[in-house]
Amino acid sequence: MKLFTDTDLSSLSAKDILDFIEVRPILLEEKTRWDELMKAHHYLGFYGLIGEGIRYVAVYHGYWLALLGWASAALCCGPRDKWIGWSSKFRQQRLSLVANNVRFLILPSVRIPNLASKILSLNVKRLSKDWQERFNHSVVLAETFVDPRYFIGTCYQAAGWIYLGETKGFAKSAKKYIQHNHPKKVWIKPIHKSINNLLTQPILPSDMRCSMQYKIPFPHECLDELRQLILGLPDFRTAAGKRHQLATILSITICATLCGARSYLAIAEWATRCSQNMLNRLRARYDKDSKTFIPPSEPTIRRVLQNINGQTVDDALTGWLMSVTLRDKNSLIAVDGKTLRGAKNSSGKQVQLLSAFLCNPGVVISQRKIDSKTNEIPEIKPLLAPLKIAGSIITADAMHTQTDTARFIVEEKRADYIFTVKDNQKELNKEIRALGLESFSP
Repeated sequence: MKLFTDTDLSSLSAKDILDFIEVRPILLEEKTRWDELMKAHHYLGFYGLIGEGIRYVAVYHGYWLALLGWASAALCCGPRDKWIGWSSKFRQQRLSLVANNVRFLILPSVRIPNLASKILSLNVKRLSKDWQERFNHSVVLAETFVDPRYFIGTCYQAAGWIYLGETKGFAKSAKKYIQHNHPKKVWIKPIHKSINNLLTQPILPSDMRCSMQYKIPFPHECLDELRQLILGLPDFRTAAGKRHQLATILSITICATLCGARSYLAIAEWATRCSQNMLNRLRARYDKDSKTFIPPSEPTIRRVLQNINGQTVDDALTGWLMSVTLRDKNSLIAVDGKTLRGAKNSSGKQVQLLSAFLCNPGVVISQRKIDSKTNEIPEIKPLLAPLKIAGSIITADAMHTQTDTARFIVEEKRADYIFTVKDNQKELNKEIRALGLESFSP
């Protein structure tokens, strides 16, 4: 990471720089420096992003020009809600589709005409896609609040944002709104052409639904059972610097995953949105100074999940996970093998997993690592063996169309199966056609 100096800028024209600017989310190792710069140079300082958030940096050939921070939308904003046509009910349901530009900082040594509006335009173009990748749902509207005591919002106007008016001069503190008598100018930028319809229609397209729910997705007694199972797992961590119980980190991870979290950041986001009562139930660390329960951070969650023995966790929790997810005896379970991109074993070969995936609610209920000396076929029996799947339907690709596998599923697991039959299985194809089922053959 490099910062511009006056000397660096003296030999460059504004057009040279504007034509080659890149706006991107920061890398994990850049977070500390980003936070330090924002805290040191932004007039509001910086203490973190509220709710779902992404940190961006504007870069020119490796040099940092500006920092942008996006977070969850304001809970209430009169001018915005009136422009959209939101009732309180729809605001609650659709607020996740709005992102708030809470910080925008051009670094002190950077003085380039039209830079701010250029960066805003580049950022908004990629914002929804980045939100989809990070939080499993897109955003369709960007908003920001400009303090007229310091700025008038020229860069937002130049970037095509719409001015809606001023707020009433209140700020949210805990669960109350406190009047500070400093109204902010409200600017918005539609990201989707059908913005108003999307924010007010009763049913959203599936790709715009926020799939993550913020609740413990099973009864209290199930959480107690989960905790007892996790307490039986070995804790690989040393005592030094250990602030959160392993049972708490894994319980939060499992709850967040069942609620739709699909990344380390999403799991951490789920944890930060937990109420104090939920964190208490999850046995989060209690801070005596603030008198609050503190969830584990994203780096802590990441370190634990990257270093724990995944097979040991799977073996211990498979039965419990089945009991809270498999409620329908006619459930559809898909068996499939995947190569983990970017993951390698000690010999340098990519890691392969065979997983049993419960199609509704979309949860992996069992998985096994495939040894480099074998393949998926002999692993399907130990994969399904601990599962109570009587009455369920198992699907698998043509590799698993084996007599022994079919007999195991039907006779031992009391389940049914749907297998693919290819042309290279000539005898089986003949038998299928003899039954008058040609339309089901390849």
